[in-house]
Amino acid sequence: MSDTKKAAVLGSPIAHSLSPVLHRAAYEALGLRDWAYDRFEVDEVSLPGFWARLGPEWRGLSLTMPLKRAVIPLLDEVSDVAASVEAVNTVVFTDDGRSIGDNTDIPGMLAALRERGVRQVERASVLGAGATASSALAALSRICTGEVTAYVRSAARAAEMRGWGERLGVTVRTAAWEDAAAAFEAPLTIATTPEGSTDALAAAVPDRPGTLFDVLYEPWPTPLATAWADRGGAVVGGLDLLVHQAVLQVEQMTGRSPAPLAAMRTAGEAALAAR
Repeated sequence: MSDTKKAAVLGSPIAHSLSPVLHRAAYEALGLRDWAYDRFEVDEVSLPGFWARLGPEWRGLSLTMPLKRAVIPLLDEVSDVAASVEAVNTVVFTDDGRSIGDNTDIPGMLAALRERGVRQVERASVLGAGATASSALAALSRICTGEVTAYVRSAARAAEMRGWGERLGVTVRTAAWEDAAAAFEAPLTIATTPEGSTDALAAAVPDRPGTLFDVLYEPWPTPLATAWADRGGAVVGGLDLLVHQAVLQVEQMTGRSPAPLAAMRTAGEAALAAR
């Protein structure tokens, strides 16, 4: 239909993305029958060409790696939140044709933590130093009153995390990955590393752990998350983050609020269970 409003998730690789499941569930629950959401394999090289072909029917884009930074030069406007970490995961196209970039990962993290009762902590640990780690620092800048310790694998990564801390107003101390078991002494640990990276740490979970936020959602639960829950600790998972950031995307793209959190989470859980 020519009057269909379009949105999509872009990235590479993209076949695994749950975003279409979540956004389509939202459209169904909101009665938005004239909205369509798809996925496209797009990398940094092909992004400008894809962008040039977008017509007025496009209302929004979700962006995953490796496009969160690459899209910035193409935008008319970037929100303060996205600029703070130089990462855009959400693009909204306005009625007058402008493109606005935002980052819903950061408020999505905060919403996922609030849902588990975490509103403020006196200190925290971050495992890893990639793009998600910088978003974690941005989230912690709003709820952590003390020091954040980042456990990293190289001196270069350590310097990068300290730099992000200075930029975001967070006191960041760095430590070697070999000492990562000490991260669990903090009341909040955010694991931002790829699949398998924290498996060996599962045996180091203390008897009375605080809160673990593991950003992975597949496979789930991770060995670390399982060990954490077995010892009575609170666990926030990657699907929690994915759903909360997608809720904000749906609201921005469609102009409808609130987005149906429960319906989106149910759809995401069903899709993961079916894999």
